[in-house]
Amino acid sequence: MKIPYSFSVLRYIHDIVSGEFINVGVVLYAPKARFLSAVCTSRYGRISKMFSNINGDHFRQVSRYIQARLEEEGERLLTELPFEKMPVSVKDFTPKVLPIDDSSLQFSPEGYGLTENPQETLEQIYNRYVEKYYEKTERQSRSDEDVWKVYKKPLEERRILANFVPHQITGNNYDHEFKYCWKNEQWRIHEPVSFDLLEAGSITDKANVWLGRITSLMDGGEPFKINILIGSPQDERLKPAFIKAKNIMHRMNCPHEFIKEDEAEDFAENLKKEIEAHKG
Repeated sequence: MKIPYSFSVLRYIHDIVSGEFINVGVVLYAPKARFLSAVCTSRYGRISKMFSNINGDHFRQVSRYIQARLEEEGERLLTELPFEKMPVSVKDFTPKVLPIDDSSLQFSPEGYGLTENPQETLEQIYNRYVEKYYEKTERQSRSDEDVWKVYKKPLEERRILANFVPHQITGNNYDHEFKYCWKNEQWRIHEPVSFDLLEAGSITDKANVWLGRITSLMDGGEPFKINILIGSPQDERLKPAFIKAKNIMHRMNCPHEFIKEDEAEDFAENLKKEIEAHKG
């Protein structure tokens, strides 16, 4: 059964005169479910891009305080006796947490709707009014070339990058040229692969492309080992997809190893020793 709710959007208003604002949070109240909760972002990157003189630390503190206070009010509602008079609208709570004045953080006029799941609706409204704009301005994917730069620097410092040459591996029905290879009994391929993408599906799709590519090259009979120079996702929410991607690529039926970005220095040092030993 659907129940009524009211909600308000928390706005950062940089200049009261101009009225320019950025949405930074949402609070939702559903009296029949005794539900009151809020989601506020503590990220200020989008704000600082639009308005240069923001105090980031202060914004984070206030944003977290507002969310915590509203969540406390929500917990209090659940423990009140059922015959106590319930507040009517979300506007009965917001002034207690954030007084109505000319400060930079202000709640919008209420919006209304019906819901079967207040928590789910709160998250949907937050994504609609807040999160999707932060994703567009703050989240960026990294290309394979971006990831290669992380590994390239320590290789250059050790003067071993010149040992890498392009090499084409040929299967019965497919061939592919790799850029960064050197030969020590068999070809050693060093391939930067970015999983620092925007969507979970893109991460697992990319892993499946690489699994198919290597599978199609293996029937050509030329032995090789591939070192996957990984660019991990920076968004914690994408870590489960990243784990799945690595599990998919572990099915590559050739000798392979995953190198992480924080291992780039050790990888370059070990490779230098291996190349020197081969030349000696």
